[in-house]
Amino acid sequence: MSTPSASPLVDRFDRRITYLRLSVTDRCDLRCAYCMPERMEFLPRAEVLTLEEMHRMALAFIARGVTKIRLTGGEPLVRRDMIELVRALGRKLGDGLEELTLTTNGTRLAELADDLRAAGVDRINVSLDTRDPALFARLSRRDMLGQVLDGIAAAKAAGLRVKINTVALKGRNEHEIPSLVGWAHGEGFDLTLIEVMPLGEVEGDRFDHYLPLDAVRRDLAARWTLTDSVASSGGPARYVEVAETGGRIGFITPLTGNFCAGCNRVRVTATGQLFMCLGGEGKVDLRAALRSDDPDTALAEAFARAMGEKPERHHFAIDAPGAAPALLRHMSTTGG
Repeated sequence: MSTPSASPLVDRFDRRITYLRLSVTDRCDLRCAYCMPERMEFLPRAEVLTLEEMHRMALAFIARGVTKIRLTGGEPLVRRDMIELVRALGRKLGDGLEELTLTTNGTRLAELADDLRAAGVDRINVSLDTRDPALFARLSRRDMLGQVLDGIAAAKAAGLRVKINTVALKGRNEHEIPSLVGWAHGEGFDLTLIEVMPLGEVEGDRFDHYLPLDAVRRDLAARWTLTDSVASSGGPARYVEVAETGGRIGFITPLTGNFCAGCNRVRVTATGQLFMCLGGEGKVDLRAALRSDDPDTALAEAFARAMGEKPERHHFAIDAPGAAPALLRHMSTTGG
C-alpha cells in the first residue's frame, strides 16, 4: 500500500483533506422518515467491500495525511464483525491516525460500547431526535427508544464521550429541542442540531418539516445565554456555549449557512465509491482500484483525480413545497 511519505491530499482550492467518513454498510435497523422510505432497497451484499478491503483503503488514506476516521452507515453497528475493523484501525492511533470515531443510532451500543472503547474509540455521535417514545416510533418507524437510551447510558458508563445529533424538524420535534438540550447537558453530552438534508426520495415532503436553524438559535438565545465558541469536533458544526447549562450546542447548517470554505472531508461508501462532496454526484471508484493488479498505483491515480474534481461547495436548497431532492442518492448510501 501507499507509504507514509506519500504527499498529503490537497484539493484544487488548497483545502487539505484530513477527515474520512467511511460507510461500512448502507443498511439500518431504523427507517427514519426524513432519511429513507419504509421499504428501502439496500445494496446487494456482494457489492459491498470486505472489511479487509476497507482496512487497506483506510491505511492508504492515513498514509496520505488523513488523521481522523469516522465510521458511518446506514447503521455501522449492524454490520457483522464490524468491531474487527474498529480494532484494526485502532492500532493506527498514534501512528498517523489521531482519532477514530463513529456515528450510530445507538440501538446496539449497549452490547458493543465496551468493545468500542477497548478498541480505541474515545468519542461517538449518537443520532437522537426525540426522547418521547411515541414520537420516536413515528419518526423512526420502529419502537426502539428504550434500546437507544440504554445504549447511550452504556456508552457513558464505558467512558466514551457522547455527542447527541438531532435533526430539527418543524412541527415534529421543534418544541422538544430545549428539553433535549437540557437533558444532554445534564448528562455531560454536547448536542448538535442539524438541518434536514434534501437527499433521496422519501414518503412525504421535506419542505413541510424543514426548520431553519437560524430561527432555532434565536429561540434558544431568548431562553439562555449563548456565546460563540471556538470549540471544534473537526467537522462542519459551529458551537455555542450555554452559560446556564454549562454545555455546548452545535449547529450544522447546510441550507442556511454554507460551511464549505473550510471543508476537510471526503466520504467513501460501503461499495468503495469516493464522494468528494455530500451534495454532489461526482465520485471515484476506489473498489476498482483496490481490486486492480496494482492497487498502490491505481489508488494514487484515483486520489489525484478526486482532488482535482472536488467541488468548491454544495448547493442544497429546500425552497418550495413538492421540490425534488437535490440528489436521488439517500444519506444512508453515502454515510451520515
